Amino acid sequence: MLNQHPMRRAVLLALYGASALAPSAFAQTATPDIAAVSSEPAAVQSVHVVGTRRTGAASSTDTPVPVDIIPMTRLAEQGSQFDLAQTLTNISPSFNSTRQSGADGADLVDSAALRGLGSDQTLVLVNGKRRHTTALVNLFGARNRGNTGTDMNAIPLLAIRNVQVLRDGAAAQYGSDAIAGVMNIELKKSLGCEAVTGYGQYKEGDGENWLASAYCGVAVAGGTFGVTGEYLHRGRSNRAEEGNPRIIGDSKTENQTVYINGDIPLGAGRMYMTLGVQRRDASSAAFARGGVGSDDIPSRNSAAMYPNGFVPFINGDLDDRYGTLGFRTSFGEWNGDFSQTYGYNRLDYTIANTLNASIANRDLANGGRGVSPSSFGAGGFDFRQLTTNADFSRYYGGVLNGLNAAFGLEHRRENYKIFAGEPGSYIDADGVGVGGNAGSQGFPGFQPGDATNRSRHSTAAYIDLEADITDRFKLLGALRHERFSDFGSTTDGKLAASYKLGGNVLVRGSASTGFRAPSLQQVYFSSTFTDFVNGQPLDVVLAPNGGAVANAAGIPALTEEKSKSFTFGATWTPSQATSVTADLYRIDIDDRIVLSGRFDAENYPALGATLQSLGVGQAQFFVNSIDTRTQGLDVTMAHRMPLYAGRLNTFLAMNFSETEVKGVHAPRALAGFEDVLLSERERLFIEQGGPRRKATLGFEYTQGKFGSDFRIIHFGPQTLGTFSGPPVPNAHYEAKTSADLSFSWSFSERTRLTVGGTNIFDVTPTAQDPNETDNGFKYESVQFGLNGAAYFARLWHKF
Repeated sequence: MLNQHPMRRAVLLALYGASALAPSAFAQTATPDIAAVSSEPAAVQSVHVVGTRRTGAASSTDTPVPVDIIPMTRLAEQGSQFDLAQTLTNISPSFNSTRQSGADGADLVDSAALRGLGSDQTLVLVNGKRRHTTALVNLFGARNRGNTGTDMNAIPLLAIRNVQVLRDGAAAQYGSDAIAGVMNIELKKSLGCEAVTGYGQYKEGDGENWLASAYCGVAVAGGTFGVTGEYLHRGRSNRAEEGNPRIIGDSKTENQTVYINGDIPLGAGRMYMTLGVQRRDASSAAFARGGVGSDDIPSRNSAAMYPNGFVPFINGDLDDRYGTLGFRTSFGEWNGDFSQTYGYNRLDYTIANTLNASIANRDLANGGRGVSPSSFGAGGFDFRQLTTNADFSRYYGGVLNGLNAAFGLEHRRENYKIFAGEPGSYIDADGVGVGGNAGSQGFPGFQPGDATNRSRHSTAAYIDLEADITDRFKLLGALRHERFSDFGSTTDGKLAASYKLGGNVLVRGSASTGFRAPSLQQVYFSSTFTDFVNGQPLDVVLAPNGGAVANAAGIPALTEEKSKSFTFGATWTPSQATSVTADLYRIDIDDRIVLSGRFDAENYPALGATLQSLGVGQAQFFVNSIDTRTQGLDVTMAHRMPLYAGRLNTFLAMNFSETEVKGVHAPRALAGFEDVLLSERERLFIEQGGPRRKATLGFEYTQGKFGSDFRIIHFGPQTLGTFSGPPVPNAHYEAKTSADLSFSWSFSERTRLTVGGTNIFDVTPTAQDPNETDNGFKYESVQFGLNGAAYFARLWHKF
């Protein structure tokens, strides 16, 4: 058990109260004050602080790198948001996740990212073990274009003890993807049972949310297992103007989730296990098709089926599974941890309220009414990941003022599959260039030529040393070598240090190199659909790396992104009730992987002729082609004080971040066509896909059975490109400030009702020309979304 400084208690109280970032983490028996604001049992639970492998790390304010601890107990009981991604968005300034609209599969999965970088540059762990990414590659929408990422909403809030955010490059410690930082989701395994029910909707009366979640921790064979079950329904919302057939807003989702987490003693150690399964039925609205009198008949519609036009629905059945089985033990002075982790994510598409216009046109030509099926199985993809770890650590109390040594091995196998849809979802039934377009409207199915089944493996070894040189000076070093079967090997290192000055001030800094391996999804994703290029119907291909089209275009094999990260900051605790942290950072990424623009005979005649000889009109590719620099500042401040007969806890957290494309490096075959490879519009998606500043100011006041929570969230400006490009002005989104407010009443120590609202002033993004936005609406899903104010009620009961 750790000796907890009173200031650390003060900070935790502020964080439970304000539902904000914690600058400290600890493991100890709960104090009376903590028990007053949290239902978390007083039993000691181990805390694994991300960023250090030292056993019993005293506090993250004492670590050489910035780590935020976000306690989830109060948020799960009383929070205004019902899923993890949106909960973190309204709390953590360095975290961004925006619900997309009109972005195909990206509408069904909320991708998350840190510090303005892509979602695949943030590594997510569960109980310290690598969590798999989704099978989806985001191809549309204003956020995370061309990225894979981790689905944060696959884990129910009630199952989570805390979320730890390491705001530092950590590939030398944890491997690929940890360029922007690392998020560790620590699950509960405490005794006792509790349940939460909740309801919410937007002020417009749509987007209803229904939540039913229960957790129960039971003693089993000398250990504890926590079981969480959750049902979450999110209704569709629509902000399209009157008369607009589009549906603009939240997709419809229905989540059914079960998570089990715990451990039991076994021999000389403990066996631990985590299992999670989620099934999600989701539905997103595509662009509308016109009816009789529009140009969409007969090319994209049939007068016999949808005379007034229609909106296709992209329905997705998502299957997510996660499991870890491990064993922790000791060998004399050494600690050993052996684990096997399995991750699986699958997305099956069904396109409903649609048609294949070429089938309808053929039917009409053959004397029929001119109809086709209205629903098609469009295929999909899945991704599997198996990670085997062996980790060892030992603390040497007699070396310097203490030395923690750790080393380990990791082996990872990954598999990615694309499977074709039914023929009606992609065929051109009436012949190329005749009447109706091929494939299901809204989302053409994957063709047999797109189908793939690819695997790779990697092996890594690391060493990690953390030493207290003196009682004031701490030094951390890490080195990792990793070899991939498809592109070779990489070696990365990290050095970090902290020093305690007088006046309760600690200065800290780090320097590291890092990498991100290209995902199998980026290497092998393939999609083919028919479009009209120069009046000729030809295939448009998002060509897989190493395929015939990519090779003909001279696209080299994808290799890893390389990064250099630097941080420098300080922490200050001027009193037992106040804490301040500030950290500067810079992240340079070379050979960053992006999705290119479309190449064709018009913008690149030589390549266009080659593509057309292959039957391809336009093609785009994933390619290592840009260098970026991200610079920023993170600031957190926490304070607690008595006020009248109650207590006021206050928290402020800010992030300032700027990403700049420093260079575009076209492959030799595409030299001179950098403006096609990366247009200004695509560059702005990379540089300003997320707001360049974000701040959260929280006030929580408790007095007896009454509690109130007021949170102000500020989002900085963003500039995004337009479809037309110059000289059409870019879309500028002004800075906006939102606010959440809630009130709680505790009927007893075991029952609490919370009511409140989010975005209570009904703030929306700056209006734009809908003809120039990515989703065809007057504003994108930027900053805090596009739905406006919402209201909620949540009832918590402990059994």
